[in-house]
Amino acid sequence: MTLLQAPSSPTLTFHQYSTSQPKAGLYVAEKSFLQSTFSGSCFSSQRHVKALNFSSSCSSLSLFTAKASSNGACAPSVPGQTAESEVLKALSQIIDPDFGTDIVSCGFVKDLLVDDNLGEVSFRLELTTPACPIKDMFEQRANEVVAELPWVKKVNVTMSAQPAKPIFAGQLPAGLQTISNIIAVSSCKGGVGKSTVAVNLAYTLADMGARVGIFDADVYGPSLPTMVSPENRILEMNAEKRTIIPTEYMGVKLVSFGFAGQGRAIMRGPMVSGVINQLLTTTEWGELDYLVIDMPPGTGDIQLTLCQVVPLTAAVIVTTPQKLAFIDVAKGVRMFSKLKVPCVAVVENMCHFDADGKRYYPFGRGSGSQVVQQFGIPHLFDLPIQPALSASGDSGMPEVVADPQGEVSRTFQELGVCVVQQCAKIRQQVSTAVSYDRSFKAIKVKVPDSDEEFYLHPATVRRNDRSAQSVDEWTGEQKLQYSDIPDDIEPEEIRPLGNYAVEITWPDGFNQIAPYDQLQMMERLVEVPQLTPA
Repeated sequence: MTLLQAPSSPTLTFHQYSTSQPKAGLYVAEKSFLQSTFSGSCFSSQRHVKALNFSSSCSSLSLFTAKASSNGACAPSVPGQTAESEVLKALSQIIDPDFGTDIVSCGFVKDLLVDDNLGEVSFRLELTTPACPIKDMFEQRANEVVAELPWVKKVNVTMSAQPAKPIFAGQLPAGLQTISNIIAVSSCKGGVGKSTVAVNLAYTLADMGARVGIFDADVYGPSLPTMVSPENRILEMNAEKRTIIPTEYMGVKLVSFGFAGQGRAIMRGPMVSGVINQLLTTTEWGELDYLVIDMPPGTGDIQLTLCQVVPLTAAVIVTTPQKLAFIDVAKGVRMFSKLKVPCVAVVENMCHFDADGKRYYPFGRGSGSQVVQQFGIPHLFDLPIQPALSASGDSGMPEVVADPQGEVSRTFQELGVCVVQQCAKIRQQVSTAVSYDRSFKAIKVKVPDSDEEFYLHPATVRRNDRSAQSVDEWTGEQKLQYSDIPDDIEPEEIRPLGNYAVEITWPDGFNQIAPYDQLQMMERLVEVPQLTPA
């Protein structure tokens, strides 16, 4: 079907088409959209320039300009451009390799201040995480490109990071509301070094400048009390708030059932799930950039409860070279896949050791690479059999702290950089996956980890709600009728809900949960033209 447009009318009519997937009970609607007319804009040429606000997919960009010189001694080198626009143009040469776009479009530039009289420029670069592995490069390049402007005599760049906050919507427990990223470290098999990887990854991220916490989710056999040595080894409770105060070791916040004065638990599964839920959600974690969860082995109720209660950002899979380890790890990867939690890296532990100038592989080779190839996980990291790594786990001091320049620490530094970069990409993809384009009056969908991009009619999305308010759960009868929803309905707000869905607030106060899988099955708008400035 084709786009229909009247020659002398600004009204555009979009037709919808069906996907090849089954879509029982889906409504088909047709709607006329009014194309907005845009006029060209430029910076004000007045001497007194007000604050300018730009919106980008990453964050809002606030530009604060100073009063221009009365004599114009330091005028911009390009006629018709303001000093501020020249600085932004220079900074737009710097490309963020993770997002593939410039730092101005990403919204990293804040508090831009230009003093034309003295030729001074100052601004702040606000990155997505304090653990950004290339923050020094950003600072150096920003100084260089702005200093190259002929009228600039002095550049002052300060670095900062966005405040810690989850990207997901929903009523999160109070303790999780100021945590940016939650990383699950999982193996689904005991004895492969999962806790060793979790602890050393956490301290690597802390060394990169991030605020980090570790949650030991293994109630039956907590490892954290053995692997770290905090002065206070007992968790305390805030009597007024009835919340748990985590203990700390070398700046990293720690919570484990082993610090509860209980040792190892002997209890049934449902009780364990309740204990884990209480420990995790009632802890006063404060502002954290990364919370590393040392997952218990297996794929049962405890693991599913964790994945459903906590908005996991990503998962790191730990395995060993044996075939048996691969079989168990494959179960875990499939579990995370069903829960829409991206697995960003595989760590193959106890791969090899060096002796007499040769490298030996006592447990065979290929389990880690097999996970990468079969499940499309992009990064693989190898850890050797090293006595120091095992000894550090028993001594209470992580290896990356004991020997920060060693071979093992270098591998964890690479893993830390990978986790930081992948989490930033995931947050950016999730935050922009579903949005409302007011100029087209259409919902734009770009599902994470997919190149597919399409538009949906808002009324179609609202009419396809499958909740109990719209569909009788017992009979399957459609309670929400087509005529109940006006064709010109528009969403008030769209927020990410985990890695699998969005929550849409409508004018009637209804909050609709729309999974990506369901959005992909709905009738789509055939064609949406690109708007060009009038």
